[in-house]
Amino acid sequence: MSNFLESVNTNFDKAAAHTGLPEGLLNQIKACNSVYQMNFPVKIGKEYKVIEAYRVQHSQHRLPTKGGIRFSQKVNQDEVMALATLMTYKCAIVDVPFGGAKGGVKISPREYTPAQLQKITRRYTAELIRKNFIGPGIDVPAPDYGTGAREMAWILDTYMQFKGGEIDAAGCVTGKPVTQHGIRGRGEATGRGVYYGVREAVSFKDDMDKLGLTTGLAGKTVAVQGLGNVGFHAADIFQKEGDAIIVSVAEYEGAIYNEKGIDIDALMKHRKKTGSILDFPGAKNMKQRKQVLEVECDILIPAALENQIRIDNVDRVKAKIVAEAANGPVTAEAAEKLIERGVMVIPDMYINAGGVTVSYFEWLKNLSHMRFGRMEKRFNHNTYMNLVGLVERLTGKTIGAKEKDFLTRGADEIDLVRSGLEETMISSYHQIRDIKKRKKKVTDLRTAAFISALNKISSDYLALGIFP
Repeated sequence: MSNFLESVNTNFDKAAAHTGLPEGLLNQIKACNSVYQMNFPVKIGKEYKVIEAYRVQHSQHRLPTKGGIRFSQKVNQDEVMALATLMTYKCAIVDVPFGGAKGGVKISPREYTPAQLQKITRRYTAELIRKNFIGPGIDVPAPDYGTGAREMAWILDTYMQFKGGEIDAAGCVTGKPVTQHGIRGRGEATGRGVYYGVREAVSFKDDMDKLGLTTGLAGKTVAVQGLGNVGFHAADIFQKEGDAIIVSVAEYEGAIYNEKGIDIDALMKHRKKTGSILDFPGAKNMKQRKQVLEVECDILIPAALENQIRIDNVDRVKAKIVAEAANGPVTAEAAEKLIERGVMVIPDMYINAGGVTVSYFEWLKNLSHMRFGRMEKRFNHNTYMNLVGLVERLTGKTIGAKEKDFLTRGADEIDLVRSGLEETMISSYHQIRDIKKRKKKVTDLRTAAFISALNKISSDYLALGIFP
């Protein structure tokens, strides 16, 4: 099975059987509410190109709907519907009050100049505005594969040109540059969320005993497919904060391996200098980039595109934990095989929810018109200084300047964002794991995550009185 949407719905059906919810309610949750397929002309050089694009709102049980926009030549309606569907479940799992949505523009960004990409992005935004598919209380896009803060700034500027005077206009899109109403920590959010989620998963001794692993991340070997925004930050944080060993990395141009470990900072400098991760000193070039999925390691992080681990290559996957940092990197059939072999599959709709979590924080910041930490940072600093001063007077000892600064520092925006993300990932994992332990017939985290999402979404629908 290679169809992404079919794979998502297969996983849905598997979990739905354990919920006891009415069939009509399950069908409503499963269905995509709105699908907007568009074709628009853009002048590129001396000729006009007709661009195919999509915006799908999967569920409006909560508003606004939320989901990224990807630029890829592989974009199609089924893919965007699948991604929007996952967004609904993802938001529910981490208790972010959005419905799911997704957008896609069928282009290869590498084939266009920045000026041409700006034209396409602005024209796409105009189409969304025209059909009322964007707005801080309607539908809030974000970056995805092939897009970033730059494109989000163009979307915001276009929206503000059409909606001059709308006081909450900045909340129409997230993932913006910090200087354009963005939030600190958004760029690293998905990768950091992967780190927090995996760190929590490996903290349970009974779960690790089943895998033949010790608890904690320190010393564990990790392979990462994809060095984009998600993969780079995940690898970097696993290495620096988790003391894990990155043994293999794959990117567009190929894959490398070094059982002793790959320094991610040094690798990125090498890539910037040479244009490739290949021929990195100390590492061995691999014959095919997808071999990264098959290396001996404790943790595999597929952070590229969907359908990377399929029925034809799943038997060659040797990792004990697969953390789905990308959307849908493991097909439903392949996941079944992994679970049968005792592999822990940490599902995408939980483990890569860091992005939408911090997007939620950015949206809240835009609606409040104030950065996090502004009100309380100095008050907390002064309070802590008074406490330290009191300790010094009572003990007759003086605390060093560095130590005092560490003890009395008030939280800034990025500290609060990371703290909120960490709490979200930890508490959500506990909810999923508790469902898996409580329901004896549920043998995997993905099914448990779906059940968690379905229970929360159904509560919203039942509260509306639509389903008695």
